Amino acid sequence: MPSLTIDLLGPPAVTRGGVRRPAPKGKKVWALLAYLIRSEAPISRERLASMLFADADDPLGALRWSLSELRRLIGDKDLLRGEPIMLDLSPDMRVDVDQVVRGTWREAASVDTIGGTFLEGLSFPNSPAFETWLLTERRHLANAGADVIREAAMSRLAAGAPEDAVSLATKLVEVDPLDESYQALLIRSLAASGDRPAARAQLEACRLLLSSELGVQPGPDVLNAVDAQAVSAQSSMVSGRASAQAQLDAGRAAISAGAVDAGLMCLRRAVDDAHATPHRDLQASTLFALGSTLIHYPRGRDEEGSILLRQSIVVGEEAGIGSLVAGAKRELGYVEMLRARYDRARAWLEDALTSVGDDVAEEVEIRTVLGGCMSDTAHYSEAIAELEKGIALAAEAGAERQIAFAASFLGRALLLTGSIEEAQTTLMRAKETAEDEGWTSLVPWPESLLADCMVADGDLDRAMRAYEHAFALGCQLGDPCWEGMAARGIGLVKARQGKIEEAVDWLDDATTRCVRTPDAYLWIKAYCEDALCELAVTHQVEGAKRWVNDLESLAARTNMREYVARAYIHLHRLGDPSALAAAGLLVDQIDNPSLHAALLSEPVRR
Repeated sequence: MPSLTIDLLGPPAVTRGGVRRPAPKGKKVWALLAYLIRSEAPISRERLASMLFADADDPLGALRWSLSELRRLIGDKDLLRGEPIMLDLSPDMRVDVDQVVRGTWREAASVDTIGGTFLEGLSFPNSPAFETWLLTERRHLANAGADVIREAAMSRLAAGAPEDAVSLATKLVEVDPLDESYQALLIRSLAASGDRPAARAQLEACRLLLSSELGVQPGPDVLNAVDAQAVSAQSSMVSGRASAQAQLDAGRAAISAGAVDAGLMCLRRAVDDAHATPHRDLQASTLFALGSTLIHYPRGRDEEGSILLRQSIVVGEEAGIGSLVAGAKRELGYVEMLRARYDRARAWLEDALTSVGDDVAEEVEIRTVLGGCMSDTAHYSEAIAELEKGIALAAEAGAERQIAFAASFLGRALLLTGSIEEAQTTLMRAKETAEDEGWTSLVPWPESLLADCMVADGDLDRAMRAYEHAFALGCQLGDPCWEGMAARGIGLVKARQGKIEEAVDWLDDATTRCVRTPDAYLWIKAYCEDALCELAVTHQVEGAKRWVNDLESLAARTNMREYVARAYIHLHRLGDPSALAAAGLLVDQIDNPSLHAALLSEPVRR
């Protein structure tokens, strides 16, 4: 049992030695504790005082009193001393929020308070910047709790316990019935439990709901879930290794040749054949091949692929195939990154690094996706270090494709933090390496980012040519993410040319184009929305407030910290005087000189 337990989900409470501590005097002590626990960098006393105690006669004195109350509550007189303030809790202290955000799904799902509202019942209207921060944290943590329940449901389904998965997935659908991934999981769980009439009924209910509320039809993951067969991790003793291996080889060859449907058919047969043998290594390999193919090739099949990958981990661990287990965890982390479930993504990826062994190519891919997650959530220094390490390892191993992949994400981090010249060099390397390797499907990603560097340098003609090529290639590939990236860039160039209406049309199109499939990369949507907001606010375009609210909602829910801050800056420019202080709370925690400059350039409104 931990020596100290801090619960901030639901009504806040501190328990020491199994005994609940009396609540502190003043609700702002809870606010101070919550803010310090969720902060990732030390905070100056002046910042804390102005955030929470600006209405006091002596803000710094009020802060000192609250810090002393907090020390009494926690029972450690040496905590929270000095300048700046940082809360360092000992390893035997448990915080429910940290377990939900950073723990494995088993650890997170075991938290009694999961699903509770952050600082439930408390509000701070006299501290508007903190109140805005609190609302943002509440949305992120509510989403994080749902992500854990989703992961628990998928893991129970993969483990052959569909009834447990039905119970968990039902909770998710009750929370957000319009989320197709939740609907697909519930339908798949019902089908796997043997209750196909209920699965079909849920599909029809989902179809009617999406049509009436959103005017859309369900995607492939939902439609295919009703006929899904549960794949058992148990094997019989019938030998058929040669047949399974042949189907596996044929499936991989077909996928490489671009015959995805034929390849999937072979891989499904390989899974069935492998599970009619006692060979756990073959079972793991076929599950991994089918799961990863479903993630990367046909659109909208990530849920099915993720369940298969979870099964491959169970079987792969039994067979002692560390590199395959690491690869499956990396693929799961990649899926979570695409959908901006960053807490779960990092848990998978950090776990994958412990399984990878001496497989350098796999380690590079893990570090690249991990670096991407770090960059998406504005942990830029960590991201750059991770990606540079990955590129160095790939160069030593001569893994050129991995270099292209990692360099594209490194170039993006450098671009976003204002290192334009270095970003250009890195992105050119990524683009040319992808071209040399015949990796055409990656090219539009570094090419659009490279064009962003050209726009920053004022080279609009070259930028437009690059964007147009990336857009055309993205359309040929049928990749909405790359189409959206390039469409955003075309809008930026149009804006620089003074063609504001055309620019708004291109940017507005980019925000919807990039997410027209359910497995799209959500960071790109935020990137496109931020550009649209910047243009709309600057030129007082009708609809600016709605677009800014959309950006703030997406970024807050997914913990894209930089875009939450940028949304607040946009709101400040639209006339909200409290939004700038709220942006400052976030910017203080983000190591991006470009973002700091954007904040400093804003005049204070009163």
